[in-house]
Amino acid sequence: MGKLHYLPALGDLNTPLSEQQLAILEQQVEKEKPEPSIQSQFNFAWGLIKSSDKADNKQGINILTDIFKNVPSRRRECLYYLSMGCYKIGEFKESKRYVDALLVHEPENLQALQLKNEIDNEIAKDGLIGFAIISGLTAVGVGLAGAFIKHQSRKN
Repeated sequence: MGKLHYLPALGDLNTPLSEQQLAILEQQVEKEKPEPSIQSQFNFAWGLIKSSDKADNKQGINILTDIFKNVPSRRRECLYYLSMGCYKIGEFKESKRYVDALLVHEPENLQALQLKNEIDNEIAKDGLIGFAIISGLTAVGVGLAGAFIKHQSRKN
C-alpha cells in the first residue's frame, strides 16, 4: 500500500469550519438522501471532527465508523481521521488503536507517525497526572493516619 500524502496535519484538527461551511456540508448530505455519497458523508464527518463542539466531534466519529465498516476502499483513510477524532475528544487509547492499525499497513506514513507521537505523549502525560494524584492522595492518607494515631496515643 502506498503512503497517503494528502492527509491533513494534526494542527488542521483545531481549525474549525465556519457554521456556514459546516451547514453546506450537511446540506449536501441531506440533498443526496436517501443514499448520500460516501464522499459527502466523509466531508461532513471531517467538518464535524474539526468542530469545537464535542457532540459534533462524536457525530463525525460515528459517521466515519459507519464508512469504515461499510466501505472497505475507504478504511485506510478512515483510520487516520478516526484516530484524529478520538484524539480530539481525549479518547487517547482508542485513538492509538486506530493509528496503530494504519501504521501496520503504512509504517512510514509521516502524518500517522506524528499523530502517534502526539497520542503517546498524551497517554504518558495522563499517566503522570494519575500517578501524581494517587501519590498526593496517599500522602494525605498517611498524614491523616499519623494524626489519628497521634491523637489516639494522647488519649491513652
